[in-house]
Amino acid sequence: MENRRKPAPPAATLDINCDCKEYVLDYLLHSFPTQLHESFTDGDGNLASRPAYDRDGNVVQCREAIERRDRLIEQLASMEPVQGALDQIVQRFGTDMVAEVTGRSRRIVRKVDANGDRLAVENRPAHANLAEAQAFMEDRKQILIFSDAGGTGRSYHADLGARNQRLRHHYLLEAGWKADTAIQGLGRTNRTNQAQPPLFRPVATDVQAEKRFLSTIARRLDTLGAITRGQRQTGGQGLFRPEDNLESPYARDALRQLYVLIYAGKVEHCSLAIFESMTGLSLTDGSGCLKDDLPPITTFLNRLLALTIAMQNVLFTVFEKMLTAKVESAIAAGSYDLGLETLTADNFTVTGSEPIYVHPATGAETRLLTIAMRERNQPVTLEKALDLLREPGAWLLVNARSKRAAVQLPARSLMLDDGEVERRIRLIRPMERLNFALNYLAETSWEEVDEQTFAATWQTELEQVEEFTQSELHIVTGLLLPIWKQLPEESTRVYRLQTDDGTRIVGRRVSSAWAASATARTDAPVLLPPQALAQLREGHTVLDLADGLQLRRSRLMQVNRIELTGFGQAAVDRLKAMGLFSEIISWKLRLFVPDDVVTGPAVIERLFERHPLARIADRKAA
Repeated sequence: MENRRKPAPPAATLDINCDCKEYVLDYLLHSFPTQLHESFTDGDGNLASRPAYDRDGNVVQCREAIERRDRLIEQLASMEPVQGALDQIVQRFGTDMVAEVTGRSRRIVRKVDANGDRLAVENRPAHANLAEAQAFMEDRKQILIFSDAGGTGRSYHADLGARNQRLRHHYLLEAGWKADTAIQGLGRTNRTNQAQPPLFRPVATDVQAEKRFLSTIARRLDTLGAITRGQRQTGGQGLFRPEDNLESPYARDALRQLYVLIYAGKVEHCSLAIFESMTGLSLTDGSGCLKDDLPPITTFLNRLLALTIAMQNVLFTVFEKMLTAKVESAIAAGSYDLGLETLTADNFTVTGSEPIYVHPATGAETRLLTIAMRERNQPVTLEKALDLLREPGAWLLVNARSKRAAVQLPARSLMLDDGEVERRIRLIRPMERLNFALNYLAETSWEEVDEQTFAATWQTELEQVEEFTQSELHIVTGLLLPIWKQLPEESTRVYRLQTDDGTRIVGRRVSSAWAASATARTDAPVLLPPQALAQLREGHTVLDLADGLQLRRSRLMQVNRIELTGFGQAAVDRLKAMGLFSEIISWKLRLFVPDDVVTGPAVIERLFERHPLARIADRKAA
């Protein structure tokens, strides 16, 4: 009998269900409501409903509901399966280019042969992960995909000993809820002995509620960095912005503002009734007033996941605008808590060091350091100022009173607590930037001028700017925990710097007023006029002068000014002769010190000669 080999059977069509469609179909088949109900009145006269039965005790089915269920099942069964991100990448670029390091033992791949383009099931051996990772590091495959199973015990960075030293673009897909797992996976491509660090790119869809997952990762990475490194920035590796943490104190404030707008009916396409019915959250009490104990941010974010895409976009757009405004306002005011910050300048020199606390048991000291800081001024040149005219809505301005020049540009609008949008502008000056509401511009002395007048005024200001700015700061360093509650409460930020002699300093920055009170000096304080002007500009210090006068920073018409208070009517002419200028605001005469580096110190010096400095006070205490 002749032994003949049978020919191979033709390739059959791959018919594999790779999605969760069967679970949804089974749910619709058994859970879609098709039973008829009838209305009845109970013994108390309340109207209710109950299932309807025929004479034989069988359940009465609604034909219309059954038809709707069957049509929905047919429509769902006819839909093409949606592949996961992993299968889409593998089938799009091919196994010759993609290295897969996951826990899968079987996968569907695309094969091109004599029979054409087809999908086939491929079995993966146990050592596939090792071979795939080696192929990527040897630059035989340009794309690498790894999961939790493939991200343990391996390195995928641009190692100097590997052939593949190209820049890694690390995309974080399906971040999940575990921050430690996310940072572990991100650390596989960012290690020592590498040619270059990777670029991290967290990925999210246009579904607004999906940001809830990235928010959890951002918050937990910040906490992880604060515990392991002592500073929050190292936990997130710079991946996330302040607005990405949706569970911060600024987000809680923005959420309460959103609740107020919904209650007032000022959120378009989302009334109070619609919000409460769709989210199941109640914002009002029995009397119809807004609750004091409103739903927390975590509950709001979880309920947001159950809303329609359109309603998610409506609520999250308003919420995100408010959160961005809160964060930007805190950053502009200097109250945003960034954790450990590094101070930079051209020179740092320790000019004074005094102990303010000694621990009785260990002898450890808490010292107050006075540091002279020298910074190089980098004013905006006339050429760059004129280049700003290319921006839409730019204007050249000169202040008729102070003879100062500025470029007016549009700024991001703010949403107020009552839901109104406040249009804002930004004034670019040689050494500062001012942001205030557009409607306040008419109350100031800024006037539009031609380019020639602007250039002459701007150049005059540039000639008065010195090359360096000298300032003084006070740092409390050493043993801080025993006296932490005695330190100023307006800012808990911790700073670090390195002096010119290489000494590294880490501590809390305090105002000059707090430093003066902490050292308990009995003699009269000594403060040079330039130092006084710099401290008044910061806004944390109040200077008490003799004869009841006081210098402090005031904010009028969205602009910071240095104001003199406590003067009498008879002293107005004498104070104006010293260089102060007057303005009538709200029918009241007020005196101000010119806020520039040339005229300001000279006016303050004349004030100190006639009215000596009596006390340096902290503004909050004052």
